[in-house]
Amino acid sequence: MLVLPIPLVTALVVGFMALRLAISRERPPAITVMLFAFAAQSLIVALVQYYGLAFLRPVQPVTASLIPAVAFLAFTRSFIAPLHPARDSLHLLAPLFTLFAVLFAPATVDAIIPGLFLLYGGLILVALKTGGDALPLARLEAGRQPQWLWTGIAASLILSAVSDTLIAVALAHGDPAFRPLIVSIFTSGALLAAGLFALSPNAFGSDTEKEPAAPAPVAEDGDRDLVARLDMLLEEEQLFLNPELTLSRLARRLGIPAKQLSAAVNKVTGDNISRHINHFRITHACAILKAGETVTSAMLASGFNTKSNFNREFSRVTGLSPTVWLAQQ
Repeated sequence: MLVLPIPLVTALVVGFMALRLAISRERPPAITVMLFAFAAQSLIVALVQYYGLAFLRPVQPVTASLIPAVAFLAFTRSFIAPLHPARDSLHLLAPLFTLFAVLFAPATVDAIIPGLFLLYGGLILVALKTGGDALPLARLEAGRQPQWLWTGIAASLILSAVSDTLIAVALAHGDPAFRPLIVSIFTSGALLAAGLFALSPNAFGSDTEKEPAAPAPVAEDGDRDLVARLDMLLEEEQLFLNPELTLSRLARRLGIPAKQLSAAVNKVTGDNISRHINHFRITHACAILKAGETVTSAMLASGFNTKSNFNREFSRVTGLSPTVWLAQQ
């Protein structure tokens, strides 16, 4: 009976997902590259730990150091800013430094790899902590789902760091037999979980256009005028009906930096940009419901992609669920 080790199963599953996305182009290239990196690392782990290909052992920590860097770049390119080759290439220092350690200071590798996973996992969590308006390329319809999904990916990176630490402890105590088990349970599980999180359509942004240079910020007393301009733009062109709408796109239409628009909306309305847009969407949905359309039709016609987001925002804005609100009309 053929039995496949867990890391090899992970490599096959994640590799298949990456290949499917590459062919269909359903996700940005950064997400596909991340999944291919996850699959390649799982394959190398399987070949080294279970099939005895010792010549790959020095390669394993170098490729492992690419994982957190690639995940971080996939996150920032999907939600914060378009590709910046000069700045992003600096992250190649992580595998280069690991290669140097493998060749000249192998005793330090067991500390370097967990450190990189903790560092990049922590950087993602810090970026997420500031809230949805700090992710200008995130679709506004997605609400807080990108934060939840990427929190899961960051946690997976940190979990991988824990597994590497446990392996080092097991080897230090003379228990090398536990190494394959730890790798199977922790590392493979973490990479598979991160890959599955990345499959969600809300795990990436929809705005990949290069942003123009931002003009100088306006004075703070112009915040109300700025929000009035935004509302006029939304009402005249009904941009809120586009489920792919992002903070970055709105900011470009207004010719201002995304952070300035986000701050102005927050100061004037007390809401973030996502909730502000959803007020327009729910008002539009109410009009459709009054016209006799179904809840599902109103949801899809008002810029929402998921029933859960629609119900949550409808209840927040009106204080009632869509069905209860409709029954009272």
